[in-house]
Amino acid sequence: MGMGAYRFARPDTAFSRDGKGRTKRPRRTAAQHLRWIRTLPCLVTGKFGDIHAAHIRYGDPRFGKRATGMGEKADDKWTVPLCAEQHVFGDGAQHAANERRWWAAKGIDPVAVAVALWTASGDDETAEQILSEAREQARKLKQGERQ
Repeated sequence: MGMGAYRFARPDTAFSRDGKGRTKRPRRTAAQHLRWIRTLPCLVTGKFGDIHAAHIRYGDPRFGKRATGMGEKADDKWTVPLCAEQHVFGDGAQHAANERRWWAAKGIDPVAVAVALWTASGDDETAEQILSEAREQARKLKQGERQ
């Protein structure tokens, strides 16, 4: 008589524990939001074309955003539009630097922008206002640093 095979169902939360034994919430995806983000101009340069939905990895308790661990991607809610050069390909790209410092050097709060874009998802006119205002604040901050 042979041994029968048993199949165990693995719950969605299996192997999703943080370092303190607590269960992590599964990553939330929003494909339609990502498609829309890719239609917007780059948050840093304002240019259109070859736009990536850049996920923000660092945590920000002001907005309930937890830090993202190694090999983990943030929820799609936490994205901003970046051109390929700013996101991954340029020497000074977001992926080539410490993310929090990279954004601070740009004078942009990407978490606040991501929250605003998530709230306005699909509304191109409101998105243009959000992105323009963020770039304008960054410009003013840089001018103030030079004086």
